[in-house]
Amino acid sequence: MDTSALLRLLRRLLAGGGEHGARTIVRFARHEDGRRFLAKLAARRSSGAALRAARPIRVIGGFSLPLPVASLIPLLGYGCVLEEDRSVQISRALPRPFVRADSKMDIPWGVRRIRAPQAWSRTTGQRVKVGVIDTGVDFGHPDLRHALSRGINLLQRASLPHDDNGHGTHIAGIISAANASRGMIGVAPRTEIHPVKAFDTDGSAYVSDIILGIEWCVHHGMDIVNMSFGMPNRSEALLKAVESAHRAGVLIVASSGNDGRKGRIDFPAGFGRTVAVGALDRRGRIARFTNRSAAIDIYAPGAKVESAWPNARRRVMSGTSMATSHVTGAVALLLALRPGLSPGRIKDILRRSAKPLGYDKAPQGAGELDVLRMLEVAGESSAGVSGIAARNKD
Repeated sequence: MDTSALLRLLRRLLAGGGEHGARTIVRFARHEDGRRFLAKLAARRSSGAALRAARPIRVIGGFSLPLPVASLIPLLGYGCVLEEDRSVQISRALPRPFVRADSKMDIPWGVRRIRAPQAWSRTTGQRVKVGVIDTGVDFGHPDLRHALSRGINLLQRASLPHDDNGHGTHIAGIISAANASRGMIGVAPRTEIHPVKAFDTDGSAYVSDIILGIEWCVHHGMDIVNMSFGMPNRSEALLKAVESAHRAGVLIVASSGNDGRKGRIDFPAGFGRTVAVGALDRRGRIARFTNRSAAIDIYAPGAKVESAWPNARRRVMSGTSMATSHVTGAVALLLALRPGLSPGRIKDILRRSAKPLGYDKAPQGAGELDVLRMLEVAGESSAGVSGIAARNKD
């Protein structure tokens, strides 16, 4: 591939402009071509304003452009693969009209239902790093200050990933809130939260920003990535990023979506390399809003869940977003005890330890998250592996 000719073509196309808001993700059919081109692009971006609009995405060996797919057809002659850079929404059902200031220490019903408190004498998620790709987080919230660590704002690189929506703060609270004197406590109260702001104030993000968020999480050593959002259409570029994270040992937990569909769930939850999560109500029944299919790995509390909200408040919300963050917190509890577990092993432990859905006409397949059962199955698995290793050594 003639990388110099491709750079000249890109410079001409970018100088011509395009439709407002239209964006494209560009990959290469051959990985080596992508590696070589990105190296040359990095060297040339500083030399011209036009090329600075091409954003490298190394995790997929490609880049994004603020141009529509139709205007980039000439790139196909250079072995490029084009994909519309679609908009994605955070997976949120309507919140209840209830916001309050923190008043007293409280363990939310979902944290109790999955039996997280019974595990806190053994594990609180210490030293586990969780990347939350979302709307950012409220850095001043008293329930979260202890948990927050370095993050990134992908929309404004010079700014902190502050939450101008509320969704990301709510998610972070379910995972790791802890306030010793007042407020609430999350599933894994000593887990590190690394906020990755890819979503704007309206709860929208481009696929390319999400992929860059995954890239940041892998590069900065996250153990888990929480992805409480979804899209109905499959993205091959996003799949490449998810697979890259899986190979790097990073577990991705994703929400199934809130459209009440049967037989099909949102992406990235629909990718086999993620843990796909559906929502339950207080009675342990599958919530009416949750998308469901055989691809769901586990169900967790997601209806009328109270958690942190900006300005030192709390809000009750419903959605598979909330269910996903319960699972993320549970896995953090597990990884604090078993830090070497691979994403595939964690997914297997979650599925094997899930509690059967205990009501008539419950669908077959995935069950309900139970932290104590999860730790028990993980311990049995560890003992089995140790026994085999000992026998082989003998």
